Amino acid sequence: QVQLVESGGGLVQAGGSLRLSCAASGCTIRTNGMGWFRQAPGKEREFVAAINWSGGRTNYADSVNGRFTISRDNAKNTVYLQMNSLKPEDTAVYYCAIGKGTAALSVSSDFASWGQGTQVTVSS
Repeated sequence: QVQLVESGGGLVQAGGSLRLSCAASGCTIRTNGMGWFRQAPGKEREFVAAINWSGGRTNYADSVNGRFTISRDNAKNTVYLQMNSLKPEDTAVYYCAIGKGTAALSVSSDFASWGQGTQVTVSS
C-alpha cells in the first residue's frame, strides 16, 4: 500500500524558509512524477510544484515561481520542497502526491495517491 508522509512544516516569519520532505513507502517513486499542492482555510486545494520522474523537468505555480524549489532523491524515495522568501499567503496545509505517470503535471486528477499533509504557517 502506497504511503506518503510529509514533514518539515511549522511556523515561520515572513521572509523565512522551510524545507518540506515527502517520504514514500510501499512503492518506488523512481518512475513517477511527483507534486506538491496546498490548501488554505476556506480555499480549494491548489497546485504548487511538480517534478518529473528523473528530476530533469519541473513545473511551478506562478505564485511560488522563483521562491520555491522542488527536488527529488530517488535513492531515498523522497521528494523535497524548499520554500524561501515565505509570505503570509503561503500559509496552508501542504500535500505531497504521486503522479499517475512520469511527467511533471499540475492537475489534481493526474495524481494517484496523497499524503496527510503538513501545516505551514507564515506570520507577518
